[in-house]
Amino acid sequence: MQLNKIKPSAGSKQARRRVGRGIGSGLGKTAGRGHKGQKSRAGGFHKVGFEGGQMPLQRRLPKRGFKSAQRQFNGEVTLADLQRLGAEEVDLVTLKAAGLVRQLVRTVKVIKAGELQRKVVLKGIGATAGAKAAIEAAGGAVQAPAAA
Repeated sequence: MQLNKIKPSAGSKQARRRVGRGIGSGLGKTAGRGHKGQKSRAGGFHKVGFEGGQMPLQRRLPKRGFKSAQRQFNGEVTLADLQRLGAEEVDLVTLKAAGLVRQLVRTVKVIKAGELQRKVVLKGIGATAGAKAAIEAAGGAVQAPAAA
């Protein structure tokens, strides 16, 4: 192989379409822009969703719902996750290391889903009423998260 002999594979490169170069090219005269109107003229274009002055679809439809920006900082862990984890003392760092919550998460809450037979002590992690009862029934404890 020689550097001066290297070529792109056949069919991988295609010449740029040259418009407005005579009738024989198939793209002469109007150059693929059709006849008249805003889109045919130089510099004549508009933003995405523009409908010629008619109220655009995204403004005709009603607004609905809400997505909190704080959602990415909140995490949930189930009782089944704690059972599988195997640690006796669980805090935010332990959960992040185990991959049970994302690295961005700042507050975690344990929810009552699954079963817990082991003693687990939660440090700085919240729990729902049902989850707290299940943890205490298994001999564990929930230490209240520090106030921010």
